[in-house]
Amino acid sequence: MTTIAAMFRVCPRSGLQFHKSAETLIKLNAVAAVVALLLGGVLALLITLTRWQAVHLTDAETFYMILTAHGLDMLVIWIIFFEIAVLYFCSSTLLRCRLAAPNWAWLGFALMVIGTIVFNVAIFTGNASVMMTSYVPLPANPSFYLGLILFAVGALIGCFVFLGTLVIAKAEKTYQGSIPLVTFGALTACIIAIFTIASGAIILIPTFLWSLGYIKSIDPLMYRTIWWAFGHSSQQINVSAHVAVWYAIAAIVFGAKPMSERVSRGAFLLYIFFLQLASAHHLLSDPGLSVEWKVFNTSYAMYLAVLASMIHGLTVPGAIEIAQREKGYTKGLFEWVRKAPWGNPVFSGMFISLIGFGFLGGISGVMMGTEQLNMLIHNTLYVPGHFHATVVIGTTLAFMALTYFLLPTLFNREVIMPGLAKWQPYLFGGGMGVFCLAMMGAGTLGVPRRHWDITFAGAALPYEFPGSAWLMIAIFAIGGILAVIGGGAYILITVGSLLWGKRLDAGAYGTTGTVLKMPALVGHGGHGGGFAAPGTFVFALVFLTAFVLYYFVNWKYLSTVWGLS
Repeated sequence: MTTIAAMFRVCPRSGLQFHKSAETLIKLNAVAAVVALLLGGVLALLITLTRWQAVHLTDAETFYMILTAHGLDMLVIWIIFFEIAVLYFCSSTLLRCRLAAPNWAWLGFALMVIGTIVFNVAIFTGNASVMMTSYVPLPANPSFYLGLILFAVGALIGCFVFLGTLVIAKAEKTYQGSIPLVTFGALTACIIAIFTIASGAIILIPTFLWSLGYIKSIDPLMYRTIWWAFGHSSQQINVSAHVAVWYAIAAIVFGAKPMSERVSRGAFLLYIFFLQLASAHHLLSDPGLSVEWKVFNTSYAMYLAVLASMIHGLTVPGAIEIAQREKGYTKGLFEWVRKAPWGNPVFSGMFISLIGFGFLGGISGVMMGTEQLNMLIHNTLYVPGHFHATVVIGTTLAFMALTYFLLPTLFNREVIMPGLAKWQPYLFGGGMGVFCLAMMGAGTLGVPRRHWDITFAGAALPYEFPGSAWLMIAIFAIGGILAVIGGGAYILITVGSLLWGKRLDAGAYGTTGTVLKMPALVGHGGHGGGFAAPGTFVFALVFLTAFVLYYFVNWKYLSTVWGLS
């Protein structure tokens, strides 16, 4: 038993200790994230039904408006609001300490909300259909850029509050040794976020002044180069955050400890040093950048970031396998995975996230990050196919899985519709898997990424795609509709649980804490004594085989165009 201030609540089900200010802010950031997800999901359905040529729902002007809003509300607003909640959870809650500077945290939240409203109003009033990338010289209304800047400043404040909380925890000795691995992953995400937001400020503030007429012009190549340090790196925040969630869920569900904390921490450090370099794959067709710069970023340094993801992809299921084998599931290579709680959405969501991120997002990311192969699919539907695999299957599904744990522990509500909750990760993950594969297939056949009408009706030089491309478009539309239904189920369960779920015992705010019931979540050390996860090793070999085959198939595709040179 430990003595703590009366501003803390101890969850009677998990033993997690919530600081009152942190608890409120975690809830509000999570709720804001779900609202953004709802808006982005509705827009996703409209976009899917427009890209599906047989339906072709909206006109061109509406399409680009909703595509701009969808990209920002999903890739930035939904995910970063949830990540701020994760940062506060991984610092204040896991380290069992008070939140640093709650008033500043409230200011950060307010700026993020105001910024979200400001740029969405600019988009939906028809003054900012410039896509998420907002490339110059295409101008948007000044309020569009102002909203993004306000949101970024709010998120930056949240990052500094997180860092301040770590300082408080260290000073007040609320934990022993180094910070837990899950918190270390959140720290990695925070460091990358600070770099990302700084990059955004460097280019968005001048662009805002340009939109007001105070700056005459902005060089488009400079804009693209710096913007992608913001645009792509913002997705690297997601990778670090959802990997931290993987480790957390492995500990929550199985009591699993990392196979090697040093190796896992080293992999997170590789993210900090090398992950942002992957933004170069958006610039490989730009003529103003040197070949040496492109080759270094995409052929050498990027592989160290890939190595980090492969380490996490091995150690997370490996830790689960070891924990399962210690419980007696030792028959053959795969009893540990057959006997896993597949009906628990906390686990199933996490594991589908891991598989989808690795096999779909990871392999396709390495392929399109190779300078020569990138030319095959640059600016085609392959690109959104790839990042939906990383950001949606990887990050969004991991955050959904964590939500099912937070509803009874943070919000103190019983999850409604448990049958639907059981199937929701499969519906969402399966639909999005089909969506991504078909979209990448269409991109491989040359279907453009940003064109509203792939029939090119009325064009002076028409082009006809092969019939297989039309089939891919129809399949990805069906997969997208299934994913939207799965996302709708998540929102229904989440919001319904908050409104109508049975109220659970929250535990009183008081002066006495209890021992955490999930020590692996904040514990240290790891498993030793040789490699004890043979099933995971087989999975790794399957992944390696798939990676090698797919990689060289694309080189074969590339060889078919060599004659054009």
